Amino acid sequence: MSFSSFIRHARISTLGFAVLLGGVTLSRAADDVLFRREVMAVLSKAGCNAGACHGNATGKGGFKISLRGQDPDLDWQALTRDQAGRRVNLLAPENSLILLKPTAMLAHEGGQRFAVGSPEYDILLRWLKGGAPDSGIKAPKLVKIDVAVPEHVIIEPAKDVKFRVTAKFADNTERDVTRFAVYEPNNQLVKVSLDGLVTREKAGETTILVRYLNQQVPVPLAFIPARADFVWSDPPANNYIDEQIDKKLRLLRMNPSELCSDAAFIRRAYLDLLGFIPPADAARTFIADTAPDKRARLIDTLLERPEFADFWALKWSDLLKLEPRQLDAPGVRVFHDWIRDSIAKNKPLDQFAREIIDARGSTLQNPPANWWRANRDPETRAESTARVFLGTQLRCAQCHNHPFDRWTQDDYYNWAGLFARIDYKLSDEKGTDKNDKHEFKGDQTVLIVPKASVINVRTGDTAKPHFLGAEAPKTSKDRDELLALGDWLPHSPMFARTQVNRVWYHLLGRGLVDPVDDFRASNPATHPGLLETLSKDFATHGYDLRWLIRTITASRTYQLSAQPNSTNADDELNNSHAFVTRLTAEQMLDSMSAALATPLPLENAPAGTRVAQLAGGRKHYRPLSTDVDFFEASFGKPPRLIASDCERTNETAMPQVFQLISGPLMQKLLTRKDNALGKLLAAEQDNAKVIDQLFWLTLTRAPSPAELTRCTALFGDNKDRRKAAEDLAWALLNSKEFVFRE
Repeated sequence: MSFSSFIRHARISTLGFAVLLGGVTLSRAADDVLFRREVMAVLSKAGCNAGACHGNATGKGGFKISLRGQDPDLDWQALTRDQAGRRVNLLAPENSLILLKPTAMLAHEGGQRFAVGSPEYDILLRWLKGGAPDSGIKAPKLVKIDVAVPEHVIIEPAKDVKFRVTAKFADNTERDVTRFAVYEPNNQLVKVSLDGLVTREKAGETTILVRYLNQQVPVPLAFIPARADFVWSDPPANNYIDEQIDKKLRLLRMNPSELCSDAAFIRRAYLDLLGFIPPADAARTFIADTAPDKRARLIDTLLERPEFADFWALKWSDLLKLEPRQLDAPGVRVFHDWIRDSIAKNKPLDQFAREIIDARGSTLQNPPANWWRANRDPETRAESTARVFLGTQLRCAQCHNHPFDRWTQDDYYNWAGLFARIDYKLSDEKGTDKNDKHEFKGDQTVLIVPKASVINVRTGDTAKPHFLGAEAPKTSKDRDELLALGDWLPHSPMFARTQVNRVWYHLLGRGLVDPVDDFRASNPATHPGLLETLSKDFATHGYDLRWLIRTITASRTYQLSAQPNSTNADDELNNSHAFVTRLTAEQMLDSMSAALATPLPLENAPAGTRVAQLAGGRKHYRPLSTDVDFFEASFGKPPRLIASDCERTNETAMPQVFQLISGPLMQKLLTRKDNALGKLLAAEQDNAKVIDQLFWLTLTRAPSPAELTRCTALFGDNKDRRKAAEDLAWALLNSKEFVFRE
């Protein structure tokens, strides 16, 4: 026997002797310390099993335990058996590495996690003195945790609140685990002490995820400025949306802003429903109308226009990954036409979803089958379907239990198992890009094959198909898993909530849950009651998209001004004022085209086609060949590689400035001889009237007296009226008032 083998044998023998000794004489020292209850809680509290530490997929420093303690068996083996048990010393427990490292008595990359003599240290020491046993079936199962909070709204001068966390176990016992629960705020507004004292850093709202072992509870908190002189403005409510929004605003001591002007409303409604700014004549007529119901009538009119179907088909085309390399050009075209036709006919969204899920056969003859063509494997199908239709991000659960949600690895693979039997019959036509193995040309046939499955990587067994968070599908000879899913998914409560939240996001700039496809316990809705009520009402009204839009736009909340007041200036969550957003690439281009009455230079499209009418996404591979390609890339049009609203970016960036100030597309639109400028100058000799009309064409309002004076001087100083008109139009199109929707 080699010396190293002898040492290893001696260590194992010593460990075995110590465990036996612990079982006989030392276990009494740890009667109240169970590995699966106290020790696992300490590992979580100290952050040892976090993703940035030893819970990482590859571990840290040669030591790996399960992420957030999802596998106690693995963790006990790693602590007591891995590397010949070098991390525990049962003959001299105080010298165990699992005490020396986290207390920084030995060098530790993670720094000090707890101090010698702390409750955490004491638990580990008692466990070691008891022989470091695995409690196994002795440990009662944790059933739930309750978090007691004295108050959820904390008003100045109060600045902190104390949590009390109680764990309830299957043996009907309860324990105060406040010290050993983990507290994870979802923003930087607060700090939480080890013993659950939450202290405000600055005013605002936060949600703290309280976690103990495998249970977690989200706790919303609001820290409110005193505002001793606050007086509720008591605005009238147009519908129950306003009632629920205002109820919370009053609690937060915020007054909503005033209603937006008629000019702002018509501009907002055109951009949100049709995707471009209103014509000058339509805006003038609307503003002059004195009827009290004119805003409702405007919405009704816009909902029936063909441009509504164009613009909202664009939103669904982004989500459903209409990208030419995945579907090829004919596939993109037929799928887009089917989506647009569905919206134009006001097809109920539950039927729309069911037809996509049930689709199979030729992707050219049955367009919604292209959804499966764009998602080529069971895992991608599972993740994309959950994200688009159920508002749930599952990817984390592929490798481990979801750290911020209720989904386990078993949930993930059982859900993916529903999509395992999809296969494809490819045409003989091959792709043109040898470097892109996912590029397919020609028609494809989506098939359901009899024998196909997904392997659960955690167990190594075949996954058992289950609906997400629900029962197994009932199948038969004529009813496979996808047909069963097509019946279940559109009527899951998750479906209605997701669609309501998505429409709210597109109309108000921020979802009630945000990001819109990330529903989870640690990301609660700002107004959960409103989301629930609106979702149920949406289902009751037959999943009618137009009804939903009409209901939201009728609310006073939708019609508020973007101008804040003294009580709501810092609010970004509660719809106390309109949310200012930059126009999307399509809104920008189509509005520029509309304002200047000149068509965009679009390849392979009839003259006068708007960008929102195009079937494909932006070109995302090099070279970008047209001015429109470069403009769309700068303004965040998505390449449609991910089934998510969040793939579209809406930030402001320097390339956008260059596109607007000196970009070739802007110059072409401004200098085209037959655009609105040429026609306006030819028809009108009065410079003041030219200026007035340019303001209406671009900003949907008349110029102020000061603006009129400055612009008149511009025309007076420039002998070339056309040049002056181009300069003014350029300035207006570059103004914040044009670039942003408010």
